[in-house]
Order: sequence, then structure tokens, then C-alpha cells
Amino acid sequence: MSLDSREAKAARIRHLLETEGSAIAENTRGFNQGRYDAVADLEDYQELREEARAIKEDAIERLPELIDELTERVEENGGTVYVAEDAADANRYVAEVCEDADAERAVKSKSMTSEEIEVNEHLESRGVDVVETDLGEWVLQVADETPSHIVAPAIHRSRESIAELFDERFDPEEPLETAEELTMFARERLLEQIKGADVGVTGANFLTADSGSMLLVTSEGNARKTVTVPDTHVAVAGVEKVVPSVEDLQPFVELIGRSGTGQDVTSYISLLTPPVDSPTVDFDDPDTPVTEGEVDREFHLVLVDNGRMAMREDDDLRETLYCIRCSACSNTCANFQSVGGHAFGGETYSGGIATGWEAGIEGLDIAAEFNDLCTGCSRCVEACPVEIDIPWINTVVRDRINREGDDGDLEFLVDGLSPDAEGGTDGTGGDGTPDRQKRLFGNYETLAKLGSATAPVSNWAANAAPSKWFLERVAGVDARRELPPFRRQTLVDWFRAREAEGPRDPDRRVVLYPDLYTNYTLVERGKAAVRTLEALGIGVEVPAMPGTGRPPLSQGMIATAREKAESLTDALAPYLDANYDVVVIEPSDLAMFREDYANLLPDDGHEPLADASYELLEYVYGLLENGADVEALSTATGDAASGDGRVAYHSHCQQRTMRLEEHTLAVLDELGYDVTTSDVECCGMAGSFGYKEQYYDLSMDVGENLGAQLREADAEHVLASGTSCTEQIGDLLGDEPVHPVELIAPGE
Repeated sequence: MSLDSREAKAARIRHLLETEGSAIAENTRGFNQGRYDAVADLEDYQELREEARAIKEDAIERLPELIDELTERVEENGGTVYVAEDAADANRYVAEVCEDADAERAVKSKSMTSEEIEVNEHLESRGVDVVETDLGEWVLQVADETPSHIVAPAIHRSRESIAELFDERFDPEEPLETAEELTMFARERLLEQIKGADVGVTGANFLTADSGSMLLVTSEGNARKTVTVPDTHVAVAGVEKVVPSVEDLQPFVELIGRSGTGQDVTSYISLLTPPVDSPTVDFDDPDTPVTEGEVDREFHLVLVDNGRMAMREDDDLRETLYCIRCSACSNTCANFQSVGGHAFGGETYSGGIATGWEAGIEGLDIAAEFNDLCTGCSRCVEACPVEIDIPWINTVVRDRINREGDDGDLEFLVDGLSPDAEGGTDGTGGDGTPDRQKRLFGNYETLAKLGSATAPVSNWAANAAPSKWFLERVAGVDARRELPPFRRQTLVDWFRAREAEGPRDPDRRVVLYPDLYTNYTLVERGKAAVRTLEALGIGVEVPAMPGTGRPPLSQGMIATAREKAESLTDALAPYLDANYDVVVIEPSDLAMFREDYANLLPDDGHEPLADASYELLEYVYGLLENGADVEALSTATGDAASGDGRVAYHSHCQQRTMRLEEHTLAVLDELGYDVTTSDVECCGMAGSFGYKEQYYDLSMDVGENLGAQLREADAEHVLASGTSCTEQIGDLLGDEPVHPVELIAPGE
């Protein structure tokens, strides 16, 4: 990414933070908390997720035959099915339906697929007046804006800004102020539009092949009016919306509202088998309904491919088709919570899942505009009701963006330094030029080794003003960040030079994995980990090991990450064969072992390492639960502790998604510490993300929520489990936190 591009993106993000950030943050965080509360009430939540995913997997696998079955049922019911190859094909057909109906006005309920194909613009170019009947969509139509959220399209607008818009555009007799006044004003105007409509256009949340039925899930009653008032109904839906049977709808009804807005059940759930045969209303004489049979209703189902069948054949993008458009991935994403879909989105779709959709439908160039806003924290996987591996989809697309336009030997840190053995197919820019920023951060292992070998001179040089200016201009490393200091004596060097303390249990031996950050920068937490494990009677080894591949993976350099994964599993194999446990300090590296290696290693090659790996405090908790001497550690009243034992603790994103936070809290509680936890889910640093010039302001905006909570806690010690969190909290508070193990470890 060029300097001009970085500066333009940074300016765009600052603008959105200032103009839309507050409204987006309030609404998405409210939705996200609502999801937590709503799913907590479901005893079978995980079972429902697994059932929903199984249904989608089966449906996508059998999609061609299900489309045929659906077509047969709809036609038996009296409707028409048209399978459109692309957006232009779909728009042509919808326009022909409107022309056949002599339509002057079409009314629409909310539909992302119709947004995708831009049917409004096409019909209006043909002289058809198109009116959105969803309140949020209508607000955007009046304002001539695009949606910023899959479920709540006008989430970026405050009540005050909507009132100002309506007052300016419609000049009502009395100024509109309250939400109720705005809603009633919109309802009255839209009802008049619906009364005079010739065609009603809807989407479909799900379509059932066995009966030709459609499920509409909405927060307003406008979809029902759109279906039943006009004589012609057109439903526009992606082919992936087809499921086998009506019975298959049950888990989705349970999950979709809870996942998106935190509602136990969405306000309006409509199961229709079109053409709808209910009577219509004569609005001039509403007490006299038109009887059934007097209205010749038409129903047209337009199934849109537009790249979906190709996505179905793509092993990495296929899971995108499982998406049920609930927006949970958006609501749970810290970056989305700050800037919304006008930054974190493409032509149509927004949030974490948008990368898959936009890459498959619009192309890599569109996905490239926002793909880097996904930091791979994996919270969206926990939120997704069908368990889509959204971070992997984002990483694969990032890799493809890197490779697009590749001109050969490009993956190296600096010209002539450390070229990639594969010929350098990673880390290129979409325009065919090397993306220095990605190559710099993706090759952090090389940087760390070089920086450690030349410390302390390297630390002075890296943070000198000329160096920071150069790094910002050339590689986009924000000059406002202090680069972490490398240590001349690594953790591995320190361990080799010392004598082991305490008895070794021959039946309980561990490899303490020397991750890049612990080994080269945060050495003290590694030393504390060794002392803690040895004090609890464990034999510890800290052998020299390759990196896990996390840095290149985060930059979309999959080939390099795979090489790292293979090298590390080979290096650890002798220890696993000898029944060593593997204890990991950095949560993102444990996530590599347990989750990401499933994508990087063939078959089940990751399972032995995943099964034998533990997060450090998870392991300590297990030892204490099995009778290890708690007095061997530093308690809140012990000599190694100071103050009154009040601590504030922030756990790493991936530590939370792996459900490991509770182990740390339990250990601290056992040792007598009074712990205040942060309910902020992300510090905003996210590895290299917060160092990148174009994202610095966003990173700090996300982090400030955490900083405010930690300052309010007024604790004696601030603790953080991850490297990113440590660096960000240090910048926010002016004083770096320590890892929990540094607090509980016995003294030297």
C-alpha cells in the first residue's frame, strides 16, 4: 500500500470515527450484549448451532438438486422460478415482471440480495418508482446513503440526525423529535406508498425445497404488507437460501434473532407459501375485503447465482454460503464497533463475513479495500450461529489479494535479505508491487533475531527519529508507536545458562514454548513462568524453537505460515513422543496450535500438538487442582506482593475465545488477589494492526474503552495476558502491565 493510500485510508477512518462512530458503537455493543443475554437463556445453544450448521452443510452440498425441487414445488403452487446467472440477468427479469404488470411503483422490504444486484437503480432507470418500506432502508433512501450494517442499515445515524433529515426533506407541520414521532411519520408516509404499489419486492431469509415456502424474519410488519397488498410479488434471494424442508427452519428461527439483535424471537416471523391466497384490502372501503379468488396473484421467485455456485466449488470460500445474515460477526468485532460498515464493508456486505461475500461476488479488488480490518481475533467464530471460520476466510482472501499481480521473488524483508525459499508468492500488493508493510510484519521472526543479536544498538536505532520517519514513510509503521525493545539475552539463552531450581517430576515434564515475543522481548514473563512451574514440581525445558507462523499468517502469507507450522511440529515431535506437555505463554500461539494448524497442516497433523498444549495459567490451575503446593507461589499477602492485592486484569482476545480466562481468574483468587476484570473484549492492538499507520487512530479508539476501565479500577497492579494487550495498555496508561505469572511467581 502506497503512502498516499495509507494516508487516505487513515483520513477516511478518522472521518468515520468523528461522524458515525458514537452511534455505531452504542448500537452494536447493545446488540452484542443482547446476544450474550439471549443465548445464555438457551440450554441447548451449542446443539442448535451444530444442527444449524449441519443443515447448511447438507443444503449447500445438495444445492443443485434442492433448487430443482424448489422450482418444481413453486411451479406446482402457481408461481414462477427464475435462476439468474448474475446481477444483470436478475435485474432484467425483475424489470420484465414490472413491465408486464404495468407497474409505476414497486415497494420493497429489506433485502441484502436486492441491494447486492442494485435492483432499485435498475428499475428506476426503467421508470419504476421504488420505495423502501423498512424504516432504516427508507431513511437511507431519503438520505441517498448506503447501508452500514447487514441487519440495521441506518445504525450509523442518530435519532437527532434522522429528525434533522426528515425536517429538512419533508418540512412537517411540527418538527419531529422523539423516536415515536419519527416512526409514526414514516409509517404514515410509507403506508400511502404501499397502498398505491403495483409490485411488492421482498427477499427471503430461507426457502424450503419440499414445499416452496419462504421464511421472512423482520423487525417491522412492512414485509407482510409488501407481500399481500400488491397483486404481484417478486422475491429475490441468493441460491444459498434454500434448505431441504420446513422442519429445518426451527434452529434458525431460534438463532437468528438472538444472534443479531439479542431478541429471543424477532418481532415478525412470516412463513409463506406464495402465491399468497389471502384476501386483499380495498383501502377506499377497508371493511369490504376482496374475497379469495377475485385477485389473480402472481409470484416470481428470482434465485440469484452471481458467483455463488463458483463459491460452492471453492473449498475456502464455501463456508461463506452458510451465512444466515444475522450480523453477529459485525456486532462482536471491535473494529466494526468503531467505524461500521462504511469502512468495514464492500459494495454490499459488511463485517467479518463480508470478505468472503465480496471476494466471491464482486472480486478481490473490492475485498482488498477492507479485508485488513479483520485482525483474526476469532471472536466472530464464537458469535456465529453456524460456526463459520470467518478468520480463515479472511486470511485466505488476504493471501489471494497478496498474490494477485505477483511478479516473482517478492517475499523478503528488505531487498536482498532473507528471500523466501518458495520463490516469494506472498506479501505482494494487489497492484503487483511489493507490500512492504505486510512483508515487514510478516517476517517478524527475522526482525526479532536480528534485533536481539544487535541489541541494545538496534533498539536505539529503531526508535531514533530518523528511523521512525523512514519506517513510517516506507513501511507504514506509525511513528507514534514506540517499538518494543529486543533483549540481547533471550529466554532460551537465559535458561541454558542457569541451573534448574526445585525438584523435577519425571512423570510431569513440559516444554515451555519460547514464542517470539517472550524469547526476544518480554523475557521476564518467560523467566517467571519457568520459576512458577519449577516451584510446583514440574521439570521444564526451554529449547530453541522456530516461530509458530502467526506473524506471516496474520498478513495473509499462508505459504510461509505453513512452512513455519511444519518446521515447528517437526521440532516438537520428539518431546511429544516422550510425553512432554507443551505450555504456551502467548495466547495467539496457543490458538495456532489448537485452531489454525488445522488449516495449515495436512489431515490430522495438528491434533497431537493441539491435544498436548496448554495455556500457562490453564496449566497452573490444573496443577493446583491436583494438589500442587499453593504456598510455593506468591500470594496477595506474600513477600513478593505489594499493596493490598487489588489487581485489574485484561485477558487476550483469543484467550477468551478459547474459554481460558477463567483459569487465570481462579488462580488469582486462590492466591488471595482481589481481581477486577475488564468487560472490553479487545484492546485494539491486535498484533501488528495497531502499528500500521492507516489504522493507528482506530486502534487507539478501540483501546480507549479499555484504558478508561483500567484507570477507573485504580488497582495496585494491571495485568494482561497477551503481547498486544501489554503494548497497547502501556501506550494507554503510560505504564506497561505485567503478565499474571509475573505476579504469582516466586522470587529469584
